[in-house]
Amino acid sequence: MEYGTDVKNRVKRIEGQLRGLTKMMDENKECRDVVTQMTAVRNALDRTAAVIVSQNLEQCIREEKQNGESTEDLVKEAVDLLVKSR
Repeated sequence: MEYGTDVKNRVKRIEGQLRGLTKMMDENKECRDVVTQMTAVRNALDRTAAVIVSQNLEQCIREEKQNGESTEDLVKEAVDLLVKSR
């Protein structure tokens, strides 16, 4: 699968959030603020995983339909991937 600029930019933003988290810890910021930042990073990762799965699913469904094959297993696999990522 080819990853687009939008997905790569999401990952770069997450990387920046992680650097910010490390800086917060180095500066002994409040627990509440650190955990809030961790939650933001986790949510950003979850959203990025969802984007990747949905883009891949869309592409795979098109290919399966062109080949006349069932797409049911693909959808189940995509849902399983999303569930596992949480």
